[in-house]
Amino acid sequence: MEQKMESIRNVAIIAHVDHGKTTLIKALTGRNTDRWEEEQRRGITIDLGFTYFDLPCGDRVGIIDVPGHERFINNMVAGVVGMDLVLLVIAADEGIMPQTREHVDILNLLGIEKSIIVLNVVLSLAND
Repeated sequence: MEQKMESIRNVAIIAHVDHGKTTLIKALTGRNTDRWEEEQRRGITIDLGFTYFDLPCGDRVGIIDVPGHERFINNMVAGVVGMDLVLLVIAADEGIMPQTREHVDILNLLGIEKSIIVLNVVLSLAND
């Protein structure tokens, strides 16, 4: 079944901790979804973060940044329920990790079928 873009209004972005989902969201939207002081200090998403992305056609898509750490799995579940689409971010240097597998299992349990895998690559320039 093909889903038209106009029916995708809410997207959750999920990943194992430190795989770069919040950085990806900031690159796409220009906004940081880690809004709490503790999240900023620790560099991890603890609570759900919210922003949006305007499509070229003028439509707006809501984005939910969900925690990737296993201690915040309840917030992850709350963030993906009812989503039209889920982006699963996987860091290229680490590959599939325990939370990646757990997130996929949760998506299956919740019956969420529409997802896109995003391979996240961080390039660094070495000083020669």
